[in-house]
Amino acid sequence: MADEHRLLIMNVGSTSTKVAFFKESRQIALENIRYSGEELAAYATLAEQLPRREGDVLTFTGSNGIDLKAVDMVVSRGGLGKPAPAGAYRIDDAMCRDLMEGRYGKHPSALGPAMALSFSRQFGMPAIVIDAPSTDEFEPLARISGLPEIERKSVFHALNQKAAARRLAKDLGKRYEEINVVVAHLGGGITIGAHRQGRVIDCTHGLSEGPFTPERAGSLPTMDLLDLTWSEKLEKKAIQGRLIGQGGMAAYLATTDAQKVEGMIKGGSEQAMLIYNAMAYQVAKDIGAMATVLKGDLEAVVLTGGLAHSKLLMELIEERVRFLAPVSVYPGEDEMPALAEGGLRVLSKEEEIKEYR
Repeated sequence: MADEHRLLIMNVGSTSTKVAFFKESRQIALENIRYSGEELAAYATLAEQLPRREGDVLTFTGSNGIDLKAVDMVVSRGGLGKPAPAGAYRIDDAMCRDLMEGRYGKHPSALGPAMALSFSRQFGMPAIVIDAPSTDEFEPLARISGLPEIERKSVFHALNQKAAARRLAKDLGKRYEEINVVVAHLGGGITIGAHRQGRVIDCTHGLSEGPFTPERAGSLPTMDLLDLTWSEKLEKKAIQGRLIGQGGMAAYLATTDAQKVEGMIKGGSEQAMLIYNAMAYQVAKDIGAMATVLKGDLEAVVLTGGLAHSKLLMELIEERVRFLAPVSVYPGEDEMPALAEGGLRVLSKEEEIKEYR
């Protein structure tokens, strides 16, 4: 159909560039371009990666016969930018400068908006991000930590959490802005958020709070962490590696692969079962905590993310939280469709574009 909206979707990760082409909500083409550690080690900075990554996206569009001048919008996964409420934000120089300089945190996802802005200027289509990881809708109570010098911050899987909550609302015949729900994103990182009428008013931090994950340590006893750091004379970079990348299941079971862990459990490993159950236990505890944020007034508990494909893990979590509310499971991350859906909401005038500054 001639009047169908056409969208170019980009999701840049540490070692990959996912790119897709959508007509309305139909995915026409998708490619996950992967890079080896050796390839990326050749680049001293993120900025040096831009020509390579941009060239790969252009190769994708060319090989799939996509005319970029006919694309209505380019939508990128957001980066670690200025904390702000969720929504669609116009990509501009200020956003890209903050992301590429790492003003609020460094991550390769910064490359996505930078490429989107370049394509926008070359081919004349608007460029936006949707529900960036730095989405911040916290209420004042949620920001208090226990030390005045440290404020709790909002860094979580906003894109997938909100997409899963919208799916639940649609299944209930309601709007996302009408429901209260606790959403647990379960993947390499785990975040658990309290969604109240379209806003995430509290959530565990994706890097430093919440349950342990396949690769992250999550919340830890603070005094014991200090003792470990001092006793082993760990430098900041070393302790960060232990907490993010080498923690969680990786530390206990020497793998971040949930399927391998389930294989160990089937093989009779009591240790593997203990750790897997402990991860589910910690997830359930934080779901309960977020239910108290909503004062028990919630439509459902939503479990989503890559680990939601695990029937065993879902059963272990559900048996502890189903007394709170019905449990709905939406496996996978579905980030590309979520980005496309956000772009369509803007193109169909259901949602307005916000300015970064």
